[in-house]
Amino acid sequence: MLIDSHCHLDRIDLTPYDDNFKNFVVATQEQQISSMLCISIDWESYPAMYRLVEPFDHIPVTVGVHPNVQDGHDPSVAELVELGRDAKVIGIGETGLDYFRSEGDLQWQHQRFRNHIRAAKLVNKPLIVHTREAADDTIRILQEEGADTVGGVIHCFTEDWAMAEKALALNFYISFSGIVTFKNAQQIQEAAQKVPADRFLIETDSPYLAPVPFRGKPNYPLYVRYVAEFIAQLRNTSVEQIAEQSTLNFQNLFYNR
Repeated sequence: MLIDSHCHLDRIDLTPYDDNFKNFVVATQEQQISSMLCISIDWESYPAMYRLVEPFDHIPVTVGVHPNVQDGHDPSVAELVELGRDAKVIGIGETGLDYFRSEGDLQWQHQRFRNHIRAAKLVNKPLIVHTREAADDTIRILQEEGADTVGGVIHCFTEDWAMAEKALALNFYISFSGIVTFKNAQQIQEAAQKVPADRFLIETDSPYLAPVPFRGKPNYPLYVRYVAEFIAQLRNTSVEQIAEQSTLNFQNLFYNR
């Protein structure tokens, strides 16, 4: 059994499933995907996302606003806490810093990130952290806010091993997406080889960033298997072992607290 630890199920293309979300869910279960964590990106889409997956106990959610979102509501700590206390919500985010897509004075990103960290600590739930071209500030803010007390995951890891080590020291897990399968992803592959067995997750980030051999096409949680297979090769182990270990890690991070 596999777990897709980060996906955006309200944004995937359901055309192959007759535009029926339940058909999609059944197909994933038939392919041994035991759980999919549906990640929040913005405040306005959250209610509809929640309603979409609410009937399915094996699809938990997170609540948060992505660092690239500049239009729409920017929630306060209290607002994040209010929704974050829901039993179906198992994490806070996607949050973090992104200096690739956003320019200028980014103090608003820093403050949003800090608000999410503070909310996570109040509800004692892990953080789902996005970081792009902002590794130093991401680590600094996690340290300053005491994020190690709740931990979390650096999702869709695209940094180097040095950054991974700093995140691991802060009680964070490292999650690998389809990007790890790309030919030019040597530093990510190095991290995937070195991260301790009990501290990695796998994900699709679907509908984005499909792994090889689907690169450039719509991504689906089913493709998490390709991530598992590639990491198994990197770590010289079996895909069954990667599936078992990543599932155990997911349970430890999000449920065994």
